[in-house]
Amino acid sequence: MKILLIGGGGQVGFELQRALAPFGDVVTVDFPVCDLANVDSVRHCVLDTAPQIIVNAAAYTAVDKAESEPELARAVNATAPAIIGEAARQIGARVIHYSTDYVYDGSGSAPFREDSPTNPLCIYGASKRDGDVVLAASGAAYFIFRTSWVFGAHGANFVKTILRLASERTTINVVADQIGAPTSAALIADITAQVIGQLSYRASSEVPSGIYHLTAAGETSWHGFAREIVRGAIARGRDLKLTPEAILSIATSEYPLPARRPANSRLDTALLRKTFNLVLPSWQVGLDHVLTQLK
Repeated sequence: MKILLIGGGGQVGFELQRALAPFGDVVTVDFPVCDLANVDSVRHCVLDTAPQIIVNAAAYTAVDKAESEPELARAVNATAPAIIGEAARQIGARVIHYSTDYVYDGSGSAPFREDSPTNPLCIYGASKRDGDVVLAASGAAYFIFRTSWVFGAHGANFVKTILRLASERTTINVVADQIGAPTSAALIADITAQVIGQLSYRASSEVPSGIYHLTAAGETSWHGFAREIVRGAIARGRDLKLTPEAILSIATSEYPLPARRPANSRLDTALLRKTFNLVLPSWQVGLDHVLTQLK
């Protein structure tokens, strides 16, 4: 099997390089070899490689910066998936693509299902939603995994930010009224590998193309997540100035940012678990693994 991995240098892409290796020839490309803001570059990247599976782990993820760079965000997050889908259809390849909880408006407290109406609050969320729509309309066989609050041992993320602040400060404020499931990049990569493995022996009718929610089990706030990060790091012997109790909770309104975030980022993962017969571990399991790696 030949797999084209676009964006192997990111958090999820880094883990995918490990998780996909047993399937055969994994061709990993990043910018500038595959420039997702350039239509011709994206098309040639797919057609010249001619893989059986395309895994697109690249995206424009600068949520706040997207408010001032809407055209670039849409080019990478919406136009590129359309081109990938069209090229995949031409060569008969399947596409695996990643999306986000930001496609929803975060209203209510119930977990969002795959068929819940999308209503993004920011440019980033809108660009990712549009990418989902055009990929689905491309005619290619596709699997879109919507996830949330991604973190890992590789790349920049919330876990590393909190650890850095905890080594510098004795108190910090963290938003407590946004709820979601922190999801490790390793889990996303491993579930992707499980799905690809099943595609090789199950009939297409048993694993239909579509959108699937992929997050760790459980939920917390950013405040609760931050406290657990510091607590776990201290338990592993890390010398920090900050204690979990010194992480104070604040409302989103007290920490204004250019892009609006959904207050409710809960995603219902029942469809993924049922379709692929999978168990999703708690977010604490992923955090423990990452903290051990960082130690």
